[in-house]
Amino acid sequence: MANPEGAPVPEEQRLGPVLRRHDQVQTGTTDQRLLDSEGPSEWVHTDPWRVMRIQSEFVEGFGALAELGPAVSVFGSARTPRGSAEYDAAVRIGGALVKAGFSVITGGGPGAMEAVNKGASEAGGTSVGLGIELPFEQGMNDYVNLGVDFRYFFVRKTCFVKYARGFVVLPGGLGTLDELFEALTLVQTRKVTRFPIVLFGTDYWSGLVGWLRETLVAQGKASPHDLELFHISDDVDEAIALVTKEVGIQ
Repeated sequence: MANPEGAPVPEEQRLGPVLRRHDQVQTGTTDQRLLDSEGPSEWVHTDPWRVMRIQSEFVEGFGALAELGPAVSVFGSARTPRGSAEYDAAVRIGGALVKAGFSVITGGGPGAMEAVNKGASEAGGTSVGLGIELPFEQGMNDYVNLGVDFRYFFVRKTCFVKYARGFVVLPGGLGTLDELFEALTLVQTRKVTRFPIVLFGTDYWSGLVGWLRETLVAQGKASPHDLELFHISDDVDEAIALVTKEVGIQ
């Protein structure tokens, strides 16, 4: 086998950490492919290129949030209507977290996320939104004063966890459940230092908690101790006390 210039192709080739042998050997060099302006453009759609985009999202997210200070991530539905009791409670939670000495992190969207950002912003605090690219995305809400948009859910969720000292989980849908169970799993498996998780809204969460107790724990799929990984509250002041008491601010 020979390359286009007629030179023999080696039986073994090392490209950085990658070893290629026999029919996996590539012709040319990495620099040659980099500098060739007339080469194919399919590479921009390859997995290695996607890895670079993922890396850039981590760099941008970490860089934006590195000096944030103590923060609490608050999850909740994008469909929570303005003027509802849930929306008003979320506004109060955002403001109360700022008064307790925390920045507030949400998904940056409408509904409960907007309400929490509104409360934080109006209280004079840092109101963070971590947005996500979606087909139906409505953009960052107007109450975010530090926002980062992501393409990839897992990069965004890493930033939710890395820069939070606790979670408040408002009534929400599948995305909220995803974020809740990731947080619970990370604490349960000790992949993160234990931090408080508060479910706000007893009526909303009681069915799920009952299922955890009566099905998962009862059938041995989870430990009774796992039910101690979170708290439930209907009171804003109690929720703030629960999510802040373990993290050294109050």
